[in-house]
Amino acid sequence: MSDNTSTPTDEAAQNAALQKAVIVGMQPGQARHVVDEAARYARLLNAPLVVVHVDVTRFVTYEDPDGYVHSAPIDLNLDVGAAEFDAVQEEAAKLLDGTGVTWTARQLVGDPALAIKQLANKIDAQLIVVGTRKRGIGESIREFFTGSVAARLAHRQHRSILVVPLGEPVPDDQKEIWPES
Repeated sequence: MSDNTSTPTDEAAQNAALQKAVIVGMQPGQARHVVDEAARYARLLNAPLVVVHVDVTRFVTYEDPDGYVHSAPIDLNLDVGAAEFDAVQEEAAKLLDGTGVTWTARQLVGDPALAIKQLANKIDAQLIVVGTRKRGIGESIREFFTGSVAARLAHRQHRSILVVPLGEPVPDDQKEIWPES
């Protein structure tokens, strides 16, 4: 969480209320069915839903003993994360209001897999839901350097992960998953 989002006491109270929640990673403009699947599982598990956006333009500077995370921007002139989080909250509200699912939004910072893992540990999440990346050369290069968030989560913690495919599936006879476009 960023310093502007909550106080340590608020975060501890929120974490207590979110025990056994379902976590869904969300980006602005993400396919609706990722959040729909997360909401479906939250209903099935009778659990709250935590919509998380990870601001990769910030990094963790230190963490208080009570778990409150302090962060700083990578570039002092860059405030992309706040605008993206606002967009995620608006989209989540449109998708989730009226569904009967209790939900909240959280902004995390740093490495997406590690930030989501840390939150999952704090709230003892039942399930983590993430979408696949869209196909394309830019995404394949990014994944080459950073790795798949889903794969990194699967290898770094014990919770179940639901990976929701985005876009059209790759045909079986297509050799390359991410063709150069």
